[in-house]
Amino acid sequence: TLMIRDWWMCMIISVMFEFLEYSLEHQLPNFSECWWDHWIMDVILCNGLGIYCGMKTLSWLSLKTYKWQGLWNIPTYKGKMKRIVFQFTPYSWVKFEWKPASSLRRWLAVCGIIFVFLLAELNTFYLKFVLWMPPEHYLVLLRLVFFVNVGGVAMREIYDFMDDPKFHKKLGQQAWLVAAITATEFLIVVKYDPYTLTLSLPFYITQCWILGIILVLTWTAWRFFIR
Repeated sequence: TLMIRDWWMCMIISVMFEFLEYSLEHQLPNFSECWWDHWIMDVILCNGLGIYCGMKTLSWLSLKTYKWQGLWNIPTYKGKMKRIVFQFTPYSWVKFEWKPASSLRRWLAVCGIIFVFLLAELNTFYLKFVLWMPPEHYLVLLRLVFFVNVGGVAMREIYDFMDDPKFHKKLGQQAWLVAAITATEFLIVVKYDPYTLTLSLPFYITQCWILGIILVLTWTAWRFFIR
């Protein structure tokens, strides 16, 4: 939420990942969960509460006033400690307004962002499975912390490139770096366990995904070409 800064996009990613778990549970056993675990524990409680707290944090950051006075000019120790903590907060905070249906360019960009996010989340589970890494391993947490920091900068670069293409004529380096890291992680999974990835989807799952893709393409054609 702190990276995307949009309630609807975060909820779409949350719901889409649950559908991916349904679709890929024949490849990864830990994706096989009860319905209440998918929709109540994950979507409503964990992700829903996290998105709500994230949006509240965004509201706080957008309204917070920054006082960049000298550290030694602050009279109290509490004020000094607060000033040190604020040193690591953003200099400015921009509210993201993605407006995916406003143009074909923004719609394709938002779809691309959602795709990369879902792929990065899938990489988390496939890398643990392929590399025999338990969930509590320190590398799992370090990877997530790394992605939050680098992904936040990358998302700002993508938003600036979409929102003001005249000023930002090229996509930022961090955005390309995140895309390259995500693709490299997927290639690692392909290299070390191609058998798992090549387990074919059940027929009814394939039909559902084909139907979903057709609906998205139909809406895109109607919204940006026919209408």
